[in-house]
Amino acid sequence: MKVKNLNDIPKAYDPRDVEDKWYKYWENNKVFHSEVDESKEPYTIVIPPPNVTGMLHLGHILNNTLQDIYIRYKKMMGFNSCWVPGTDHASIATESKVIGFLKEKGVNKFDIGREEFLKHCWEWTEKYGGIILKQLRKLGASCDWDRLRFTMDDHYYKKVVEAFVKLYNEGFIYRGYRMVNWCPASKSAISDEEVFYKTQQGKLWYFRYPVVEGEDHMNSYVVVATTRPETMLGDTAVAVNPNDDRYKNLIGKKIVLPICEREIPVIADEYVDMEFGTGVVKVTPAHDINDYEMGKRHNLEVINIFNDDASTNGNVPHEFQGLDRYEVRKKIVARFEGLGLIDKIEDYTNKVGYSQRGDVPIEPYLSEQWFMTMDDLVKPALEAVREGRVKFYPAHWIKTYEHWMENIRDWCISRQLWWGHRIPVWYCSNNNCKDPIVAAEAPNKCPVCGSTDLRQDEDVLDTWASSWLWAQDVFTTEKEQNYYYPTDLLVTAPDIIFFWVARMIIAGMKFMDEIPFRDVYFTSLVRDSQGRKMSKSLGNSPDPIDVINEYGADALRFTITYISPLGQDVLFDTSKCELGRNFANKIWNAGRFLLMNAQDIKLDESLKNKHVDFADEWILSRFQNTIKDMHTALDNFEVNNATKIIYSFVWNDYCDWYLELIKNQIYSEDREVKSAVLTRALLLFEEMLKIVHPFMPFITEEIWQLIGDRKDGDTISNTSFPQYNENLIKKPAEDEIEFVQKVVTAIRNIRGEMNIPPSRKLEVFIKSKPLSSNQIKYISSLAKLENLTAEENVTKPKASASAVVKDADIYIPLEGIIDLGTEKLRLEKEAIRLESLLNGVGKKLSNEKFVNNAPAEVVERERAKQRDWDSSLRKIRLLLEDLA
Repeated sequence: MKVKNLNDIPKAYDPRDVEDKWYKYWENNKVFHSEVDESKEPYTIVIPPPNVTGMLHLGHILNNTLQDIYIRYKKMMGFNSCWVPGTDHASIATESKVIGFLKEKGVNKFDIGREEFLKHCWEWTEKYGGIILKQLRKLGASCDWDRLRFTMDDHYYKKVVEAFVKLYNEGFIYRGYRMVNWCPASKSAISDEEVFYKTQQGKLWYFRYPVVEGEDHMNSYVVVATTRPETMLGDTAVAVNPNDDRYKNLIGKKIVLPICEREIPVIADEYVDMEFGTGVVKVTPAHDINDYEMGKRHNLEVINIFNDDASTNGNVPHEFQGLDRYEVRKKIVARFEGLGLIDKIEDYTNKVGYSQRGDVPIEPYLSEQWFMTMDDLVKPALEAVREGRVKFYPAHWIKTYEHWMENIRDWCISRQLWWGHRIPVWYCSNNNCKDPIVAAEAPNKCPVCGSTDLRQDEDVLDTWASSWLWAQDVFTTEKEQNYYYPTDLLVTAPDIIFFWVARMIIAGMKFMDEIPFRDVYFTSLVRDSQGRKMSKSLGNSPDPIDVINEYGADALRFTITYISPLGQDVLFDTSKCELGRNFANKIWNAGRFLLMNAQDIKLDESLKNKHVDFADEWILSRFQNTIKDMHTALDNFEVNNATKIIYSFVWNDYCDWYLELIKNQIYSEDREVKSAVLTRALLLFEEMLKIVHPFMPFITEEIWQLIGDRKDGDTISNTSFPQYNENLIKKPAEDEIEFVQKVVTAIRNIRGEMNIPPSRKLEVFIKSKPLSSNQIKYISSLAKLENLTAEENVTKPKASASAVVKDADIYIPLEGIIDLGTEKLRLEKEAIRLESLLNGVGKKLSNEKFVNNAPAEVVERERAKQRDWDSSLRKIRLLLEDLA
């Protein structure tokens, strides 16, 4: 075993000197590249493809760190790890950006036409797309960059249209008029899953609709309640519940629709809620999904009053044409007021559907779209999860998945956009050719009449109708697909469980007759330290690259996984990265200490089993337990538990205790002892670096390269992960060291409580069974003792501080060590101060008015003070007893 000449090794670890250097080294040496190797079992992850125009945020950091941990871990476990990177073309997001870019230049997409617009989309993608992938390199992501994929790649594009054709030919895809969610910003249909709801304070308007032949009724009008006055221009009926006795005599009559002055019927339908408003509702079949269904049942006229940008069209009276929907609302209300037809107006809390991409209120809109019927497609995918072939972590997401799959509706897969996978459907100009031509390749002529005058469908596919093939079609050959598919792990956010996770399982079962992945890890939502969602407007969303530049990628990686329990939100603050940075420094300092001490000594692996005592057995036993616990945690996707297991061993066991225990031997004049101890410590340190490497790849690579004789191309990534060896578990050694640790800690605590300087040598008596010579040696050394007496018949000396550890009484005579009178006076004053504080907080907490009216966090803060002061007072009283 050799170490490099390290006379100039920096005292402090600076990630800026390390991280870019090693990432370039890994890329140059193709460390992350994978090829089909039948002698190895593959372990495959496909990256959830970020939007090609996206930028790295903290959610990406958590998601991709988790993926990287498993790829590196499995590689070191002997698997052929393959992490496929890529980006999504993101139809709506990219098209919106390009439209905005062109608008600044005074260019309208419709003026330049589809082909020219798509050129701009490609130019935009090539210029701005992929920035996020460069940023992932800063994080240390071990993606196989030779396999970089894009959802608009030729191969992938071909697979997307082939899937459409197959499903169409099998009867799963159809074209029809349906009520859809319409986004006026993107001027496109969107799916139910792309709609989110905002609670808003609005109004509930009560309008009077005159009844034809009103003299036959006690009132000459009916009152309808609505939250959307503008849609009344498209009303084609008024409805009541047939069981509502108040309105039975109205059924079958007609009312006069104000402003439009057309007669519309009063119909009876059990859908009407008798408790809402007046029990009479206006029916607008073109602009409400429930009204649309009522309209079908009663054969009502359907009047669409909106253009695709939610402005009013020619189907409304002239004075209202061409106006924004909310401007029309104001004008309608004003007209009703002028006509004396407003009964009343109430405040109303309403949930309004918004377009996820456009962030504008959606319009229910009757439109001709392409749909995929889902009832039969979901069945194999539902069973795959129920049977455990696909496992969810946390498992509670199974219920969410089942509920959605069991209540699934036909999927609107067409979008009124230009950037994306154009629907592979053509129409013949010959009016006698009614059926569309559906083909993966553009047809040369109509198969019915032979005409070459063909027009392709203008729409593109929903982005998710292409990315649902991601797990299978990122592999471009049958050989690779057979080897790498199904993939092993999908790490993703739970908010796309319907958009993507469920649909990938559906696609896998349909096209591959196999699940797309075995495990799904749903990441937590990263919030700020106050529990708020991160956003630019709140200024609480730090740029991860800035965090990396300040703390280092390893620090950010380790911190965000350390604070991310499975299934719970992450409360992140940049300052928390101190934890990861301090941990990196701890590892660096330990490595530097060993390497500097090994500079003038010949390390000899033949000596590694010589001069061994129970401290060496203890640390090896602890390391084996650490390996075992870490495997269990990672196998159960308890990644934050794995980080805590590593942290505890590295920081506490190895650095704080083991290195302290062996320091006397490291400084020994006996060169063989020194060589044996350093060889052992460095060999274990090297193994320890391996278990840290998946979490903190840069610092572990840097230190690993300094230990041993490394060749160009060598990397810790290609080493084997330490394997659990039950034979190295030494319970007696662990018990002995645990006793030493508790005794030393108790003595150090007494030093602190009694203000005894750390340099002052102490005499200590321990009433216990006899200790081994090694225990006495280590306790005396670590606790800085002048003399240690450990016997079963020890009696407590006068004026001694005491502690109890595992059935052993510890006594430290204080006479001559401290000024007993002064210390006693100090403790008495502190006791009086604490009693006063406790009295004050006790009065406050006994005041019911304070407890009931103060904010809960304020009350809890006072209770915490009470607990802390009470604990401190009890300790002081015990110390005073010792001094008596």
